[in-house]
Amino acid sequence: MTAVFITIDTELMWRHHTAGCDLVTQTARSLEPAGVGIAYQLATLAKHGLKATFFVDPMPTMVFGLDAIRPVVEAIVAAGQEVQLHLHPNWAGAQADDVERHARFELIDYSLDEQQALIAGARDLLKACGAPDPVAFRAGSYAANDDTLTALTELGFAYDSSHNGADTPWPSQIGLPPRQIAPVARNGVTEVPVTLIEDTPGSLRHFQICALSRGEMRAALDHAVAADHKAVTVVSHSFELANRSGTRPNGVHVARFEALCGMLADARETLPTVQFRDRPIFAGSDAIPLGPSQIRTRWRQAEQLWSNLVEERAA
Repeated sequence: MTAVFITIDTELMWRHHTAGCDLVTQTARSLEPAGVGIAYQLATLAKHGLKATFFVDPMPTMVFGLDAIRPVVEAIVAAGQEVQLHLHPNWAGAQADDVERHARFELIDYSLDEQQALIAGARDLLKACGAPDPVAFRAGSYAANDDTLTALTELGFAYDSSHNGADTPWPSQIGLPPRQIAPVARNGVTEVPVTLIEDTPGSLRHFQICALSRGEMRAALDHAVAADHKAVTVVSHSFELANRSGTRPNGVHVARFEALCGMLADARETLPTVQFRDRPIFAGSDAIPLGPSQIRTRWRQAEQLWSNLVEERAA
C-alpha cells in the first residue's frame, strides 16, 4: 500500500492583512472563503471517509488573540481530523493597526536558536487554541533548512513535511536532493517531502490542488502504486478552492479537490489516507517522481488558462 497524506495549510493570509482588512474579513477570506474553505473541506473529506492533516499557523494569535484561530482548530478536531503545526514567522512582528510592521518572513532567515524559540512558542499557541500536542511540522512557504530539523528534534517532533524540491534552492533549503520524494530520516526526524511530478523534462512541479490537473493527479497516484512508493504527500490550503480575493469559488480547483477525494475513496485499499498521529514508519523507502507527458501538461495549461482568465476574477 502507498500511504497518502492529504495536507491542508491553514492560515490567515498576509495579503488580506496588508490590504487593511479587519479580522472578520481576513478570517472569512482565509479560512472560510466563498463557502469552499475549512468547513467545506471537512465535509467533503467526511463524505468520502478520508483522513487529512491540517497544518495550522497559530502565529496571528500574537496580533489578534487566541480567538482568531481557536474556532478553526476546534472545528478540525471535532471533525476527527488532525491538527499539526504550521508557522509563518512574519506574524511575530505584526501589529493589528500597522500593516507595515512584520518580522522576517522566512524561517530559514533565523538562527537555530531563534528557530527553536519560534517553533516552541508557536506550539504553545496552537495547544492554547485547543490542539493536541503536535508531532509534525511544516514551515510556511516550505522555508526550512537542516537547522529547522535539528530544532524540531530538540522539541520532540517526529515528522517534518517542508521539503519541496520544486522550491529549491529557495526558500526550501533542507539538504536533500530536489527529487527526494520518499520519506527519509534526517537530523533526528522523519522528513516527509511534498510529492513532485516532472511536468516537462527537468522541470519539477509539486502535488498541489492548484498546481496539477485531475489527469496529472491520477497519473501521479497510479505511478506511486505501480512503483511501490511508501507515501504520497498532497498539499492544499484553507483558501485554495476560492479565487485569490476569497470572494467566489474557483470552479477548477473545487472540481480537482472533489475528483481527488473521489479517486482516493475508490482506491482506499491501495492508497489509504493516513495522519502523522498514526506514527507511520517508512523503513527503506525510495521513490522517483512521475515522468513528463506533453499531453498531460498541455491539458493542465489549458485548465490553468481558464482558471486565471475566468475563475480568478473577483466577484
